[in-house]
Amino acid sequence: MLNELDKELERRGHKFVRYADDCMILCKSRKSAERTLEKIVPFIADKLFLKVNLQKTTVCHISKVKYLGYGFYRYKGKCRFRVHPKSVAKFKNKLRMLTARGNKWSNPVREKKLNDAVRGWINHFRYADMKGLMEELDEWLRHRIRAVYWIQWKKVRTRYKMLRALHLPEWKVHEMANCRKGTWRAAAMLNSALTKAIIVDRLGYPSLSAHYLKVRVNY
Repeated sequence: MLNELDKELERRGHKFVRYADDCMILCKSRKSAERTLEKIVPFIADKLFLKVNLQKTTVCHISKVKYLGYGFYRYKGKCRFRVHPKSVAKFKNKLRMLTARGNKWSNPVREKKLNDAVRGWINHFRYADMKGLMEELDEWLRHRIRAVYWIQWKKVRTRYKMLRALHLPEWKVHEMANCRKGTWRAAAMLNSALTKAIIVDRLGYPSLSAHYLKVRVNY
């Protein structure tokens, strides 16, 4: 239905990108963008008989644009992709839900759900510059995973059993098994027991950094 819009924008000499009904028109200045908006909205409404959502149709600088979850920034004179902060917040909320301490999933089910969510999200944002973001989210996600296991080991004797299975020194096992700190602080202590290698390689949880470096296309 919007092929005619593409043709009209090309005829007018505009640079633009469109995915389904989500269109972004690039202009050299704010005044130029405002003039374009004034002229193109009547074309869509009167010629194509389509309704334009004016609440979502705005004129703004490229650095403030959110398009298909992406944000944009300039680096060495070129436009680069990043993940928009709103997209990051939404993804963190999803990971938070998948690692909620109250859900009743088994560990293999949780591991699969996390892997599916991480791979799908990173595949979508593989064009973005986000190596640092992935490393930061990796640390945060592993902390939440440790918190899940700490809650599962709620009995002291269970903690002794599981910590000994991780081949910790006996004094460390005794110290951690009798820990009376809150869940989040106790999970920080588990960093030396449930290491990154154990969480990712042995238990099968995702490494955001590793998958991003595998699929990224923003060299």
